[in-house]
Amino acid sequence: MSKIWQKTAGVDALVENFTVGRDREFDEQMAAFDVLGSLAHTRMLESIGLMSADDLQLVQQELKSIYKDIEQNGFVIEDGVEDVHSQIELLLTRRIGDAGKKIHSGRSRNDQVLVDLKLFFRHQLQETVQQIDELFRLLIELSNKHKDVLLPGYTHLQIAMPSSFGLWFGAYAESLADDMELILAAYKITNKNPLGSAAGYGSSFPLNRTMTTQLLGFAALNHNVVYAQMGRGKTERIIAQALSSVAATLARMAMDQCLYLSQNFAFVSYPENLTTGSSIMPHKKNPDVWEIMRGKCNRLQALPNDVAMMTTNLPSGYHREMQLLKELLFPAFAELNNCLHMAKFMLEHIEVKNDILNDPKYAYLFSVEEVNRLALEGVPFRDAYKQVGIAIEQGNFNPEKKVNHTHEGSIGNLHNAEISAAMNGLLSQFKFDEVATAVKELVK
Repeated sequence: MSKIWQKTAGVDALVENFTVGRDREFDEQMAAFDVLGSLAHTRMLESIGLMSADDLQLVQQELKSIYKDIEQNGFVIEDGVEDVHSQIELLLTRRIGDAGKKIHSGRSRNDQVLVDLKLFFRHQLQETVQQIDELFRLLIELSNKHKDVLLPGYTHLQIAMPSSFGLWFGAYAESLADDMELILAAYKITNKNPLGSAAGYGSSFPLNRTMTTQLLGFAALNHNVVYAQMGRGKTERIIAQALSSVAATLARMAMDQCLYLSQNFAFVSYPENLTTGSSIMPHKKNPDVWEIMRGKCNRLQALPNDVAMMTTNLPSGYHREMQLLKELLFPAFAELNNCLHMAKFMLEHIEVKNDILNDPKYAYLFSVEEVNRLALEGVPFRDAYKQVGIAIEQGNFNPEKKVNHTHEGSIGNLHNAEISAAMNGLLSQFKFDEVATAVKELVK
């Protein structure tokens, strides 16, 4: 197997297979980002005299050709090649000769992997942000559309007080807005440049790390070279916490939908082709999408602990088990984005039931409304509470089934505009356009 670090002695095949594991499989997902890192790094090398203008032109031209191959799914890591970095360097040297061997000056595979991961995670987080935003917009739309449709609210899974579909949809929208706070924090930590930290202790070459930061569209440097290496594992841990927060929101939403679709609740329905049936019970409409989503998102909530256990008690510097973090994070992005997409798809087809609270079993939902009505008429609250309680015990409770909530965030005043403004404020901080401009300039 070809290795950019190998000198003469080979590695036992059993050791080779055990240590490489699934790394090559995940490396292919980082190929485009490895090319971006090399495009920036070689331009910097030329600027400090470590690469001639002619060699730079050759390298840049061929790297951009490889980048196009990757975009068109024409890139593979060949059998016998250790990783994506080795494959790209191999392609360069095959096509342009010695100039291709110069791209690794002032760089270690450690910081090469680091910058690839940062670029990959930055891209994946952008996709996640877009998926969250789409679901958020739909939830706000549904909240406004169904703001006057009441449904029971529960505490301890007991009938409690009137709620509404406006509140229900809006609650999950605001939950996603809070989740976006964590995604933004993860993005800000991800969007810092580790390139130039080499093996974790810098380089005797006069590298211009500010230049590569700007070329790659990073917002800032990981300044301290030791910390740049320590950032591997920490970045993944923070991302995992952000993803798990989104997953928790989706899992709870999925559980509500499983309950609301059951015949005992029957608050919502879906077209028959979005549910599944039973092999022996012809009446069944099972919420399989929501159940699978609940399971996937519950599993994703374990992600921060999985990452923590992989990195706990490690001293500073690089350690090989860090490559296993790819096996945790790479599939997690795909899993969460798929769940976000499916939640949006299902909710686009949801039908809500009107007049739910006309059922006599929900009469007690209005007990608090009645207590509050009496209190507004001047009856002391405790006396009003006792008066309504006695009426319920004696079977004489006949409430007015009206809800008059006007304060901020209540049934009659959802504050969806304010929730949307908060989300928009968060989205504006990602500055995806600046990253897109930098990448476009690198590969043009």
